[in-house]
Amino acid sequence: MADRPVPIVEKRMLDVKLAEFGTWLGGRDFTPRGILGAMRRGHARYYNKYINVKKGGLGGITMLLLAYVVVSYRWDYEHLKHDRWRKYH
Repeated sequence: MADRPVPIVEKRMLDVKLAEFGTWLGGRDFTPRGILGAMRRGHARYYNKYINVKKGGLGGITMLLLAYVVVSYRWDYEHLKHDRWRKYH
């Protein structure tokens, strides 16, 4: 028994072929409500995969902290690059 084809709009990004990407991107909801819904789904997926597990470790929280460090460094990079020790010549 063959699986019925899934509409392109309902596919996950990793399942979309390169030729279908424009159609898939056009079907996304870029309103504030759609973006908030995508963020909620992403948070729920992350929480259920890394935090809400029977035998949890430090992996999920470590990834979250690493992402925080990278993002905060990127935001402050313009300020930090002027504080470097330089030779003035």
